[in-house]
Amino acid sequence: MKDHIEELLIQALLHLIREGVLGADCNITPKLERTRTYEHGEFASNIAMVLAKRVGMPPRELAQIIIDKLPRSRQVKLAEIAGAGFINFHMDQVALTTVVKDILYHGDSYGHQPADPEREVTVEFVSANPTGPLHVGHGRGAAYGASLASILQAAGYIVQREYYVNDNGRQMDILAVSVWLRYLELCGEQLRFPENGYRGDYIYDIARDVRNEIGDKWRFKGRDVLDNLPPDEAHGGDREIHIDAIIDMARELLGSDGYRVFFETSVNSILTDIQKDLSEFGVNFDHWFSEKELEDSGAIQHAIERLEQNGHLYKKDGATWFKASELGDEKDRVIIRENGRTTYFASDIAYFLNKMERGFKKAIYIFGADHHGYIARLRAAATGLGEDPDRLEILLVQFAVLFRNGEKVAMSTRSGQFITLRELRDEVGSDAARFFYVMRSHEQHLDFDLDLAKSKSNDNPVYYIQYAHARICSVFRNLEKMNETHNPAIGEAALNLLTEENEIKLLRALSRYPEIIEASARLRAPHQLAHYLQALATEFHAYYNSQQFLVEDEDIRNVRLNLILSTRLVLANGLALLGISAPETM
Repeated sequence: MKDHIEELLIQALLHLIREGVLGADCNITPKLERTRTYEHGEFASNIAMVLAKRVGMPPRELAQIIIDKLPRSRQVKLAEIAGAGFINFHMDQVALTTVVKDILYHGDSYGHQPADPEREVTVEFVSANPTGPLHVGHGRGAAYGASLASILQAAGYIVQREYYVNDNGRQMDILAVSVWLRYLELCGEQLRFPENGYRGDYIYDIARDVRNEIGDKWRFKGRDVLDNLPPDEAHGGDREIHIDAIIDMARELLGSDGYRVFFETSVNSILTDIQKDLSEFGVNFDHWFSEKELEDSGAIQHAIERLEQNGHLYKKDGATWFKASELGDEKDRVIIRENGRTTYFASDIAYFLNKMERGFKKAIYIFGADHHGYIARLRAAATGLGEDPDRLEILLVQFAVLFRNGEKVAMSTRSGQFITLRELRDEVGSDAARFFYVMRSHEQHLDFDLDLAKSKSNDNPVYYIQYAHARICSVFRNLEKMNETHNPAIGEAALNLLTEENEIKLLRALSRYPEIIEASARLRAPHQLAHYLQALATEFHAYYNSQQFLVEDEDIRNVRLNLILSTRLVLANGLALLGISAPETM
């Protein structure tokens, strides 16, 4: 419907250009918006207000001229002027009922756009360091990223879902030595565990697996490991210097082979758990990209050379710096340390360049809210590489706070005593978790009500939507019990019988679905789809409570079955884009 009205407006404007009312250079594309209330029709355009000053005419006068030039259409019942010069369009019942035919014809693809090679994007999300299990904060990024990727795909984007595996660098070294120290404890050694080490039962679990595999092969006396090291923070020292000294000691005592055992076992164990956790959450990736791959392939050096060629590097205090402050960042950044090792930021630069060289039109990053500083930093890097910074898009996902019995659930990470994503899923289910994570804008803090998410009531939005789907399925089961069948052809021929107020409201709601997909993609806003599904469920429940479907009249029965079947398809399709099931019974 929307496309049809836009085409009518274009034809009217072309007519006015031919008549000289509008200049030949007029290339304004009319835009339509849904009206706030259906008393004002279904759509409104401000095109007359946009063009009025250009043609030296009052907006309302120009609006009337545009209306007079609109081609006749069976789909438009009335076009009228409103307010300062808006043109409101009231759709004919024929246009509204056509949506039922469209949905039944297109099925799962209703509202979807064909893939556009000019909109090939990579969406990177989650990308949690493989240093421990995923927690509830990662869960929101996972749900948002997966939903957005699916919505973008439905809107015609070619999407690659990517997880960046930080399997290189200092944090991985800290993980490896944390596991090694727990391994030594299991071998019977008495140790002071470093304050900056990774804690939690999962570290013991990995250490236990290593010991079961190799026994005491890499056991050393506790005093040989920790004696004569710089003191930890609790003993008047620096925790960072202390943990770095442990890493150096581990490399010396274990040698390359032994160190590799603890490093690779730790990373692989946690990464496997992350992959399993996300898969069970309905979140899957097309590509798991290794940071180590950047180093091994020479991609980091390639990016550094590009920055050097473009004149954006300098030496200071033995380190190599990127002139980020000249390109919009708050300060310059080290990319090669005094010891010759590249920084995490150097890897980030190389990773962006790698995405561009793989041919993506845009690289979409989804980070936690604590990564706000990365926006200016990465845009500066893109500019320094000679790439268009607008091909980079960073979306920040705000924190999620859990509430149980009206009380905030305490969480921490360093101690290892945080609420994991798996624990959340076990408590409320994946469907509720996925929906609650995306029902608010990613830019808003989320208060996650665990009790509401578990409730089987109309107050629980995901239950409310799924119940609408299940209700429709129950109607068709009842039809079978009556030994009757649904005849869609009879229903299609009787679409003109959909005249009840609740039927019209439901038709209007169904017609909005393609626009919702487009808007949710354009605004990077899966919550708009979530809200739409709630509204659609509301219209269906009202219809269900006011009308009978399995009536004797064959025309009315089949046309109403066509309508609710269309509703079921849209509910199921929308839920699928959000990674949520559409149960047939509840």
